[in-house]
Amino acid sequence: MGELFSLLKGGNRPSLLAAFVNTFLGVIKGVAFFFTGNVAMFAEMMHSFGDAANQFFVFIGSALSKKAPTQRFPNGYGRIVNLVCLGAVLIVAILSYETIKEGWHHFLHPATESSGIWIALGVLVIGTTLEFTVLHKAAKEVLHEVGVETKGIAIIQSVKYLNRAKPATKLVWMEDLVATSGNILAFFAIIIAYFTEFYRIEGLVSMIIGLMMFYVVGRVFLDNARGAIGETDEEMLVHIGNLVMEDPNIKDIARLEVIKEGEFLHVELIAETDPKLSLAYLDDVRDHLTDLLLNQKGVTKVTMAFDEDDGERRWQHTAMKLNNKKV
Repeated sequence: MGELFSLLKGGNRPSLLAAFVNTFLGVIKGVAFFFTGNVAMFAEMMHSFGDAANQFFVFIGSALSKKAPTQRFPNGYGRIVNLVCLGAVLIVAILSYETIKEGWHHFLHPATESSGIWIALGVLVIGTTLEFTVLHKAAKEVLHEVGVETKGIAIIQSVKYLNRAKPATKLVWMEDLVATSGNILAFFAIIIAYFTEFYRIEGLVSMIIGLMMFYVVGRVFLDNARGAIGETDEEMLVHIGNLVMEDPNIKDIARLEVIKEGEFLHVELIAETDPKLSLAYLDDVRDHLTDLLLNQKGVTKVTMAFDEDDGERRWQHTAMKLNNKKV
């Protein structure tokens, strides 16, 4: 139990904050829906409860992923966060379906009047404010994780670096962007319905919110499916390869893999060296390179071996190919 509490302290903070915020919002939106019967408010209630459950599980997964490797699981538990994210999106997918179905029903059979407008609008203002606050914190966390200084509006700046963020932080960022947008859409839908009596717009907005939720489901599923299988971090691959090649004892790289293990990176390297170098000398070279690579951001495991130089130069071609791919 003590180990569990210790691991929870290292869980993803933005996801935990988002879980509490969305639970609170889900409750007040549910109360507002009970008094108003507004379907756009129903969509937002489902969205908030879905996000709350999702982000709570992600927080648990991000904490457990930091558990130290064991003899049975020598590569550690890093991919747990990917597996938890895959499970969590199922919840959002179900709620997305229910949101779209309810919106479609309301679009075909709209209400004849809109009641409790000020209750609904007040709840949505609170929701927009809180969701935007969480989104801003998630954006700052994205920039912190990639080592970029915050300049200007963090939300806009973080878009460029989103793919390099940790899975849990990326999930929170995407869900709260959709949540903030959904609150704003629901707000205007209620106003339009009240002043124009075009009540079908509430059902239409409910369907739009559900579709946005499905988009998040798709993106998160694909990202974490790749992570669960074992995806190469190509940017760090080039960076680490160039670092290794700066060592005067290394002639070439026969094999280099930089695999994402949840929030961490595992490096496997076979470097080519002069066959005349002694085993004792190469052992010192390996110690030096291992320390160097372990000091790189996110790297927690390095496996290294040496092979004799075959006279061919492969790494330069590989690095050029990867750089061209990024462009």
